[in-house]
Amino acid sequence: MLAAALRHGAPDLEAVESAVRGAVLAVGASALGEFMTVVGSAAPAEPVECPDCGRPMRATGPRTKTVLTMLGQTAYTRSRYDCARCARSRYPGDEALDLAGSSRSPGVRRQAARLGAKEPFEQAAQDLLELAGVKLSRKDAERIAEGIGEDIGRHGKNARRPIRMGHNPPALEHPPHTLYIELDGTGIPMVADELEDRKGKQPDGSAKTREAKLGCVFTQTTLDDQGRPIRDPSSTTYTGAIEDCHAFGWRLYAHAVERGLNQAARVALLGDGAEWIKNIAQTHFSNATRIVDLYHAKEHVATLCRLLFDHDLRKATRKRERWWKLMDQGRIETIIVEASALLPKDPHHCKDARTEIAYLDKNKAYMRYEQFRAMGLFVGSGVIEAACKNLIGQRLKQSGMKWTERGANAIIELRCSILSNQFEDYWESRLTA
Repeated sequence: MLAAALRHGAPDLEAVESAVRGAVLAVGASALGEFMTVVGSAAPAEPVECPDCGRPMRATGPRTKTVLTMLGQTAYTRSRYDCARCARSRYPGDEALDLAGSSRSPGVRRQAARLGAKEPFEQAAQDLLELAGVKLSRKDAERIAEGIGEDIGRHGKNARRPIRMGHNPPALEHPPHTLYIELDGTGIPMVADELEDRKGKQPDGSAKTREAKLGCVFTQTTLDDQGRPIRDPSSTTYTGAIEDCHAFGWRLYAHAVERGLNQAARVALLGDGAEWIKNIAQTHFSNATRIVDLYHAKEHVATLCRLLFDHDLRKATRKRERWWKLMDQGRIETIIVEASALLPKDPHHCKDARTEIAYLDKNKAYMRYEQFRAMGLFVGSGVIEAACKNLIGQRLKQSGMKWTERGANAIIELRCSILSNQFEDYWESRLTA
C-alpha cells in the first residue's frame, strides 16, 4: 500500500493516513466481531427466564447480527432463547454487550449523544463521519441522542422517587458550607401541535414557545480579599425540563438534597420575583435565605423611572441612579415612598408604575443587598442566567428550530448531565446494570 502510494508521484500523506486507518479499522472490526461472538454464544451463568411469565426459556440456536461500531460494521453470532408460552425471545449476549434492541454499539451511541447534545443532529452526523468514519443519518443521530437523554431522565426520576417519599440519600463525606440554589425559565420554540390552545405573547395572544424551567446548585466556601464570595470550582450542577411548577419544584428539591441541602451550614436561593419561584421557595426551601436577583430588581427600578418621567430623560436617569444606590443599601422602603409621591397623571402609566411599586413592596424582604453582602453571599443569579443562554439557548433556540416537548426535554436532560460532569457516571451505571 505504501509503496504504491510512492510510485504515483508526490506523496499524499492524508490519503495514506486514510488508507492505513481504514485497513487498521477493518482488522479491528473483525477482531471485535470475534470477541462479541464469544460473549454472545457463551452459556449464561443462570437459567434464562421469560420477562413476561417468568418461566425458563429454551435455547433455539445461534443468530447473526450486524452492528455499527466505532471500528465500522461488524457481524457476530449470539444464542437465542424462546419462551414456548409467551412466544417471547431473548438474546442474553445482546444484553451483556448492551446491544439489546440496538444495532449501534455503546461507543457509537455515546459519541452520537455527546455530539447531538452540542449541535444540530445533521451536523452531529457529519462530524461523526468526518472525525470517526462512522456513518449515521441525521435521523439516527436524533434518535440516539434523544433516546440517551430520555434514559438519563428515567434514571433521574427513579433517583428522585425515594427523596419524594422522605428517604434522604447517604450523608456527604464533606458537607457544603454554603449551598446556593438558582432557578429561572426560558422559552423554547415548539412545533405547532405543542402550542395548541396555549396563550402567549404574540399580538393575537398565541404562543410560539413553551417555558423550560432550569435550576442549578453550587457551593461556596471562601471569600476573596475584598470579602466577595467565590463559587467553588466545578461545583455547579443543573436540572431542568418543560414541566409544571409542581413537578419542577420536586425535581429541584431532590437535586438539592442530593447535593447536601440538609447538611449545608446555610442555604441561599436566588431568582427573580416571579410568583412560581416564590411558591417553590416557600414549599421546598423555606429555611433558605431568599434573594431576588439584583440585576432584575434594578431593571424594575429602571422601568419605574421611565414610567414616572416619560418626557424627562435626564430626570429619569438621575432618579434611577439615586434609587439604585438606595437599592444597594437595601433601603427599598425609601424608594417606595419616593416613587409613590411621583405617580404620573396618565392613567396607563400610573397603573404600570403602581405595578412596579407593588413588585418592590412584595419583594422588599428579599432585597436587603447590603445585609446579604455583609453575610458574604452572592446577590446576583448570574449562574442560572448564563445557563439559560448556554445550556438551553445555544442548543435549542437556534434559527429555524422547533421542538416537541419530548425531544426538548430529552436534550435538556442530556445537556444537564454533560455540563454537570455526570454523563460518565450515568454511562458507568449503565454498564453496571
